[in-house]
Amino acid sequence: MVTFDPTRPDFAPYGFTCVRWHPEPMRRPDRHNEVELNFLERGWVTYLLGGRKVRLEAGMLSGFWAAIPHQIIDYGDEPDYFVATIPLPWFLQCRLPDHLVQPLLRGQVIRDPTTERAAADSALFAHWVRDLKAPRAEITRAVLLEMEARLLRLAVVVPPEPAGPKRSRQTGLDGGELTKVEQIACLIAQRYTEPLSVEDIGRAVKLHPNYAMNLFQRTFGTTLIEYLTQHRVSHAQRLLATTDAKIVDVAFSSGFTSLSRFNDAFRRACGCPPREYRAQHRLEIQTGG
Repeated sequence: MVTFDPTRPDFAPYGFTCVRWHPEPMRRPDRHNEVELNFLERGWVTYLLGGRKVRLEAGMLSGFWAAIPHQIIDYGDEPDYFVATIPLPWFLQCRLPDHLVQPLLRGQVIRDPTTERAAADSALFAHWVRDLKAPRAEITRAVLLEMEARLLRLAVVVPPEPAGPKRSRQTGLDGGELTKVEQIACLIAQRYTEPLSVEDIGRAVKLHPNYAMNLFQRTFGTTLIEYLTQHRVSHAQRLLATTDAKIVDVAFSSGFTSLSRFNDAFRRACGCPPREYRAQHRLEIQTGG
């Protein structure tokens, strides 16, 4: 079984994998630019994901975009589970339904609300582990298609988000555009704590800033600035929940350029000021190693 290596660099790719995972409290969060699927055959695991506690239960498939900082902080009942990682470009090219893709890429955990497919999922993940140990091209393609089919089934049972302002999103993007979108998303995930403007992002991926903004919104259903702010707020949530750092230090460590902008963005995203959030979510994390 695989365990987390705390010395691995942030954003070092896992690639297209499926392994049995042995949970243990992680000394620091992991971050990588793949979509991660988790399936527990038994037990439970609690993640700190972008500053929120998320508990995963046995028999229920779940997925999240792993560029969001995620850290196992607790587990129980002798958990036995699978972890699959899917490179973001392939995930985007699957053209999965918006109500599955957009919340996931905005940092939410997507979960199968039922356990009806638990036995089938257990067998499916076990096959993927065996197939990807020494993959051949035709077997890898078969696993990709099976994962896509399972995600489509997940989209059928995941309820859509509540109706809100209509988002402009076109799915007819070619491979080159998807590569640029991936570069933009990864750049934000790597550098959101730094001063980062739309012009900086466009220059880094060799696109006109306006085109980069439009391309990103068509794919992710949110603006570049909103997405950058989401990363910064998630980072602040984690610091507030897990450290005693002063609020002003949390603000600047998370990439905000002023305390007032941080307070405004945090209140809009979380519905409460940072100090109140800390009082409600303060965690005492016991780490191993």
